[in-house]
Amino acid sequence: MSETPQDLPEAAQRALAEAAERRRQAKTIDLPVELGGRKGPEPVRFGDWEKKGIAVDF
Repeated sequence: MSETPQDLPEAAQRALAEAAERRRQAKTIDLPVELGGRKGPEPVRFGDWEKKGIAVDF
């Protein structure tokens, strides 16, 4: 059972409206391109670095 915004309590409607306004005003971060970085998946995301077949956890 999915509630529409009109079915929600007034406080919930207000919270949704405030969240939508924050998302609208949020600035996107324009990050520079990494030069000379590793290829493939981001190693920090997976918790280890691999170089020349050797994995190093940190």
